[in-house]
Amino acid sequence: MADHPVHITAAAARTAFGRDHTRLRADGFAGVPAFAPVTRFPTEGRRTRHAATLPGAPALVDELVGVIDEVYTGPKSTVPLLLAAHADAGNRALAAEVAERTGVAGVPRVYTGACVAATSAVADAATMIATGRAERVLVAAGYLVEPSTFALFDAGRALSRDGRVRPFSAGRQGMLLGDGVAAVLLERAGKDPLARVAGWSRSGDAYHVCKPKPDGTGLARAITQAMTRAGVSTGDIDYVNANGTGTQFNDAAEVAALRLAGLDGVPVSSTKSVHGHALEASGLVELVATVLALRAGELPVNSGYLGADPHCELDLVVDAPRRTRVGHALTVNAAFGGANTALVVGAA
Repeated sequence: MADHPVHITAAAARTAFGRDHTRLRADGFAGVPAFAPVTRFPTEGRRTRHAATLPGAPALVDELVGVIDEVYTGPKSTVPLLLAAHADAGNRALAAEVAERTGVAGVPRVYTGACVAATSAVADAATMIATGRAERVLVAAGYLVEPSTFALFDAGRALSRDGRVRPFSAGRQGMLLGDGVAAVLLERAGKDPLARVAGWSRSGDAYHVCKPKPDGTGLARAITQAMTRAGVSTGDIDYVNANGTGTQFNDAAEVAALRLAGLDGVPVSSTKSVHGHALEASGLVELVATVLALRAGELPVNSGYLGADPHCELDLVVDAPRRTRVGHALTVNAAFGGANTALVVGAA
């Protein structure tokens, strides 16, 4: 029996661009970054003082409840929630409060697998729907920039000193953190869906606790398996929203993976270049951005580009958003420990 289709019927993301899609779609797609000096906590003595943050002092639980209620206004008592989160106070407590305040059927899983947490949740939700175990599933993810993780990445010299993220570019210095809270509603059947989750896959490198496998084989395996599940070939992929952290090792390894998968000639950009790295929530923010690109037929700029890097030869979207038909897009993520995910998103 064929899998049931998996539709994205609602999606929302909150980033430093605001609590709706307006500026993310306009300024973000045009390559205008949202990075600024951090005012949420002291950064004296740090190598870097920049991040992409919402104004004020938002609370993660409030932002998650808001974005979940935004994507599904119906009764949630029969709808499971898969949650990816970075909560120092404890993910179990966070999940319990989110469940109580939204009225969802429960939170059977909380994903904490770093940069692939949210996309792992999407893959599991899609499997639940495709195999007939659920008619609809909510997926939500959240991270708000806080001092302990900021200090950790700064001490590890992973953060860019010049206040910009420059994926795949010569002169790139690293990543920057960013607030990200997002939710999507996946359904077997829905009126006027936004897009389809056509394919999904995960893989593991088992290479190094932090560094990706330089030859890209692990990520390439996730990409090709996701395309196989979707029933598409390399010629069907019109855009790649890359992991693109702006770090030397990660970007080069990702290019190697795209080359192995036969996608190094496809238009590529990384939206982390404007909204920052939201850790456990990054994959879901990027999925929402990919859906926006697919529906608009406009590819976002790979911001911060200074010039070609011989190890990162790609068809990068630079200077201005690129107008094109997008039938299928790919969004990929990679995490510490060698974990990789790939999602193929199709037009509704």
